[in-house]
Amino acid sequence: MKLSPFSGEQIVQVTNPDPFAKPVLRSPVLHTPVWIIGCAQLVRLTWRLLRFLSRHPVADLIIAALALAWRYLGWPGPVTITGTLITATLTWRLAWPASWNRHVAGPTRARWRRWHYKRSWTSVMTISRLAVYYRGRLLLPLLGPVTTTSYLDRLHVRLVSGQSPDDFADRADNLAHGFGALACRIRTAGPGAVVVELVRRDALADIMRALPVPEHTNLRALHVGRREDGTPWKIRLHGSHVLLAGSTGAGKASILWAIIRALLPALQSGLVEVLAADPKLMELAYGRPIFDRYGRYESDPERIVGMLEDAVTSMQLRAGKLAGRQRDHQPSTEYPFTVVLVDEVAFLTAYQPDKKLRDRALAAIATLTTQGRAVGYAVVAALQDPRKDVLTIRNLFPDRIAMRLDEPEQVDMVLGDGSRDRGALADVISTDPATGAGIAYVRVDPDPDPVRVRAAWVTDDDITAMCRHYAPPPGQVTDLPGDREGVLA
Repeated sequence: MKLSPFSGEQIVQVTNPDPFAKPVLRSPVLHTPVWIIGCAQLVRLTWRLLRFLSRHPVADLIIAALALAWRYLGWPGPVTITGTLITATLTWRLAWPASWNRHVAGPTRARWRRWHYKRSWTSVMTISRLAVYYRGRLLLPLLGPVTTTSYLDRLHVRLVSGQSPDDFADRADNLAHGFGALACRIRTAGPGAVVVELVRRDALADIMRALPVPEHTNLRALHVGRREDGTPWKIRLHGSHVLLAGSTGAGKASILWAIIRALLPALQSGLVEVLAADPKLMELAYGRPIFDRYGRYESDPERIVGMLEDAVTSMQLRAGKLAGRQRDHQPSTEYPFTVVLVDEVAFLTAYQPDKKLRDRALAAIATLTTQGRAVGYAVVAALQDPRKDVLTIRNLFPDRIAMRLDEPEQVDMVLGDGSRDRGALADVISTDPATGAGIAYVRVDPDPDPVRVRAAWVTDDDITAMCRHYAPPPGQVTDLPGDREGVLA
């Protein structure tokens, strides 16, 4: 065996007496001395130990305290320290659960879940065809930090160069089944990065009862339900307009009444008024005393259009008075924030047989949605058919909510192009009221990614109680909860 004279990698040629035999080239075997191997392993072990100690200072202190207590106090020392730590831990967990979850349970759960996903990361990426072979090497998307809640995990992933979020979105079902999740959604997190949301437990499986009437009303964050990750779902009215689309029985009334319920403190203080248009004479009529006391209610198409045109006139007069004085509307008793609720807006803009009345309604709603945000007017419109020929001005609503829809194409009509590909499966929401009523997907401007939510169910008894407490007949004394001064947050 002799070394090859060629430059580059060192290779050896096996000596063969046959001059006609094919040369056999092999890498040389160089034996490293044992003492060098031992030194290298010792340095590596020392480095890992120092890194572990620097990453776990609390554990280091506890172990040191236990060791010192055993050294100087005997067995009572460690027992006392252990009992004190257990008592403090239980007290922290029971007295301040939010702090406990943020500092202890959350990080611990996140590390455990990351280890769980790391074990099967290579196999799932490869079988899902998200691993790329390049020049004989297997390139994998890089798994970053994992954040968790009680219901879902968020995996922060760096993409392989040349990949796009659409590559992950196309494999969402593969990822869900590969990691044993109920569903998977892909969120864009920046150039070359995505967030993979894996739903482990459905937070929206059970019907959510009506939320308590809040002590304060925040027009930029009205609590109306729950999001898929278990956090509160809040709707913004101040500075926005809301479009709500859903087929019959999807639960549109739940959202409308949840909004009204969250507005009650501000309605009572005179800082908010509600104009209710109810052409179906069903959804909003049950709580008509509230609208009669804190705004206006109309059900006849002619009178509804008249109410909308009166709102346009009032809005323009307010704009003239506030011009040059302020840029952002602040609700007051003189200039209250005005919410225009229109149930089944398609009856006014598309199905109304009187063309002149139809055009007047469309013009009034278009004017309110284009000019009302700056002066304290918000339009909340609900409809069943989201096609463009039914409501041509749907793009004037920054915030949109898609409940159960009949066709996949309608999802993009409501939430924007590509929303269904990003996980808004509104067309597959169950028709069973127990599991599907109130379920929706929300697109909040300017975030393009839809979020799955469920509205709280405001029952007839809840509406009756609201009318009894907040809009009683003349002369009746009510027991209103809480102090209602300064209700706007």
